[in-house]
Amino acid sequence: MNYPRIYLVLDNCFAIKRWIKPMEWMEISRDLGFKYVQASTDNEIDPLFCTDEYMDGWFEEVKAQQKKLDMQLVNFYTGYQTYRTVGLAHYDAGIREKITDGWIKKLIVRIADLNAKGLGFSFFAIPHAVLQDPAEYKRVMEMLIRQMADIAAFAYDNGRVQVSYEQMYAPHQPPFTIKGTKEFIKRVYEKNNKPSYVTIDVGHMVGQKKFTRPSRDAIMDAIEMKKAIWLGSDAAQIMFEQAAGLENDAQKTKTVDRIEADIHAHEYLFSGAEDSDVYQWLDAAACYSPIMHLQQTDGVTSSHAAFTPENNARGIIRGDRLLGSIKKSYELNHADPLQEMVEDIYLSFEIFASNIETGREIIAKLKQTVDYWRKWVPEDGMKVDELI
Repeated sequence: MNYPRIYLVLDNCFAIKRWIKPMEWMEISRDLGFKYVQASTDNEIDPLFCTDEYMDGWFEEVKAQQKKLDMQLVNFYTGYQTYRTVGLAHYDAGIREKITDGWIKKLIVRIADLNAKGLGFSFFAIPHAVLQDPAEYKRVMEMLIRQMADIAAFAYDNGRVQVSYEQMYAPHQPPFTIKGTKEFIKRVYEKNNKPSYVTIDVGHMVGQKKFTRPSRDAIMDAIEMKKAIWLGSDAAQIMFEQAAGLENDAQKTKTVDRIEADIHAHEYLFSGAEDSDVYQWLDAAACYSPIMHLQQTDGVTSSHAAFTPENNARGIIRGDRLLGSIKKSYELNHADPLQEMVEDIYLSFEIFASNIETGREIIAKLKQTVDYWRKWVPEDGMKVDELI
């Protein structure tokens, strides 16, 4: 069994609006005990607003600091700037082209020149009207898969850069289920045999519970109790509201039949119980996740909290259990993989800072984070089976 090498990585999102020059956030990261870093494009390197001349200088500074500090900027990731658009699912072809050529591919070329490993993003979402129409949803998803296959091929041909899309919380931001994620990976790969990957964020399982597919009994009970329930489409919700006013049981039964048929037609709007469990996600797909985003979470909120003793006491993310799930993923998938499994996994700390936190407070919680994780990953590059 060829298990992956594991690395601890600090995402520089902690430094946004505070330490904006590469020399600043790289020195802080080095002093905290990190050799590997990830750049959030929100921290002054987003192609949306950065000039080519500025980006030239930024990348040259990174190269100089890597040599000086004996560090490596391994991955890049999108931030909130680009999170606010439907992006690659936009109805306008010109916008999709601009995002692909003027943002994603443009950055891939620079990443390859830097000899970095990968680019990850959350760069598409499905508009509400599309979600209501199964045929249109199918068309848009096929368009996304074609675009991702094109991007994956471009990245592979330019330094074999690994491109990853982030799994999210809700139906309008696919993939948000384990099944949907594996299907997306498989279908992209089938287009041209070039891999794409998923970023598993260990806090991104807090929303799926709201979108669980209801049983017939649950629908009937909700009608009787006149309580809210997730039914997927607007049409199903209207039928539900109408049924609540019916007195005739036969009419209610017919209405529930119609709701169930609508749910079946819109099955992409629903999750299963497994999709709310971070460790089931890791068991199923960690072997396709070269960039894994770490935060401490209680399983209810995704606040990108640090691994402080207080947060760890109520959190569900444990180093030994996470590493065990990564190992298990390789064992479960090696016989029939969707594509080649990754050789390196970068456990990347995406820890957010409050606007009212001081610089010292931010650095202190990051120090507690790395101290906790070095108990489980004492040396970067060790294989997961050596760590547990």
